[in-house]
Amino acid sequence: MTVTNNIQAQSPALSASNVQDQAENLFTASSIWIQTHWLQIIIAVAAAAVIVVVLHFLRRLGHKLCNLRPGAAGWGTVFGRAIVKTGNFFIVMVAAKLVAGYANAPHEVASTISFLFTVSAVFQAAIWAREIILGAIEHRTGSETYSGEAIGSAMGIIRLLVTFALFAIALIVVLDNLGVNVTGLVAGLGVGGIAIGLAAQGIFGDLFAALAIIFDRPFRRGDAISYDTSSGTVEAIGLKSTRIRAATGEERIIANRNLLDKEILNTSQREYRRCQFKLGLVQWTPVEKMEKLPGMLEEVIEGCGRKFVRAGFIGFGEASYDFDVEFDSPTSSFEDFFAARHAVGLGIIKRLNTEGIELAYPTQTAFTAAPRGGMIAPYPDGPIHGENAAPIVDDPATTAELKPSGDRSAVDQDSHP
Repeated sequence: MTVTNNIQAQSPALSASNVQDQAENLFTASSIWIQTHWLQIIIAVAAAAVIVVVLHFLRRLGHKLCNLRPGAAGWGTVFGRAIVKTGNFFIVMVAAKLVAGYANAPHEVASTISFLFTVSAVFQAAIWAREIILGAIEHRTGSETYSGEAIGSAMGIIRLLVTFALFAIALIVVLDNLGVNVTGLVAGLGVGGIAIGLAAQGIFGDLFAALAIIFDRPFRRGDAISYDTSSGTVEAIGLKSTRIRAATGEERIIANRNLLDKEILNTSQREYRRCQFKLGLVQWTPVEKMEKLPGMLEEVIEGCGRKFVRAGFIGFGEASYDFDVEFDSPTSSFEDFFAARHAVGLGIIKRLNTEGIELAYPTQTAFTAAPRGGMIAPYPDGPIHGENAAPIVDDPATTAELKPSGDRSAVDQDSHP
């Protein structure tokens, strides 16, 4: 008895005789079913044919959705492409699954239909998911508001990764439905994925950063951005790096991952540019003129066609009374901002000159204390110097005769032996 059990345990689970027996059982059950339920089978086949025609009609609607908006891929085009990818085998198996119950199919036939339907449904779902994911990426990259970033070089790798991941999951699901132990396969795929990820983590990091730029849209091609101490205009967003043209002409290339780790200022997305001037008035400026200064500045700014924001006293300088004035250039263009700053600055200078208001400049005067108190002027009281000044006559009482020194350490030893 023990020998018999060992022989049965060692015999292969799948052999030619087993396959032949199962095929014969399936054929026999199908023959009996057709002979006993032929009317139900005819009605079921007719219903299945109608279902197939309806599903083919729905697939044709996918072609119409693809042609609604030529050019950039809209969401209608994305779902239309997914519908077009519906396979004929899946359509047939859906129809068979729907009518199998009505025809009272035997267990062997019903289980076969269920298995084939599961296989077709799992792989069809993987195809739909792939088309929708890739279509969503194309939709974001090809958007009219996003200028169609140069991510086309990455689409090949993205398509490969998405296809591999989805069909690997589909294969595991099918094998699990067949009763296969997929634990080892899942573990192997996990270890392989970790190895590939560690080997190419830099590339994948920049690739995912590029996708983050596309979907999150912190900036787009043509935007002027600033990061750290650098600034420039975005020329291209690639698979690994972003190219930025600086105002001084050179092209700066920075990895996408490093760029997203920094604080980015997108100056192109602003609605206006604000300019600020600090005016230092001399400390003998009359208070009446200082009270009128904000109104004067507002008139100058509005006369230049710019938006006045605020102006007023902000503090006491070391040698000035400090005022602040702010105004806006109505566009985000740096050229408009530069022209506005120039026009308003010159306008303020002209108005201050007209009103007799002087701007302070750095000055410093040093005074020396007298021994008995008071201050000594930093300059002597003497005759007037200049063209009309009288000639200075030497006074013998104050003139000292210069005599040679006996110290030979600071003179030329060779000339004075």
